Amino acid sequence: MTTYYEDESIRIRSMIPEDAKIIFDTYQSYGWHPDMANYENYYKEQESGDRIVFVPEYKGEVAGICTLVLCPTEGPLADKGWPEIVDLCVFFHLHNKGIANRLLDAAEREASKLTDHVYLAVGVHSGYGPAQRIYVKRGYMPDGSGVWYQGKQLDQYAPCVNDDDLLLFFYKKVR
Repeated sequence: MTTYYEDESIRIRSMIPEDAKIIFDTYQSYGWHPDMANYENYYKEQESGDRIVFVPEYKGEVAGICTLVLCPTEGPLADKGWPEIVDLCVFFHLHNKGIANRLLDAAEREASKLTDHVYLAVGVHSGYGPAQRIYVKRGYMPDGSGVWYQGKQLDQYAPCVNDDDLLLFFYKKVR
């Protein structure tokens, strides 16, 4: 297990297999519809070296997840060779404790070992409001490709649904 950050309250470490169930159960408790295989695959991709998985703990309790896809193949910036931050989430009862910032610090630090930029996508509905704000505060800039929906750039006036698949892409220089 790798530790990416540690202080008196927060520890950021690599994923262990048992984390998948904790993340799945917590997301399900929110009324979300998680897929257990997704989190099991995160662990497998971590072990194969395709993805870095950051699991925050707050006072010893799993507090969320964040991943860094090292060679992304989708989105407007995939052809740049920049890693993509994917699935950053801090469990609701642990918001406002600095955990998301420590996760982003760790992901950006690891990305900077590979290239000079990192990118991410963020949903546009109000549930993503806190994420949108933290990314802008940390210096992330919109990439200028507009809104994406279900993995494709959305044409002007095209119909869409304001769900988790409606995204804007942002990037940041990390070195």
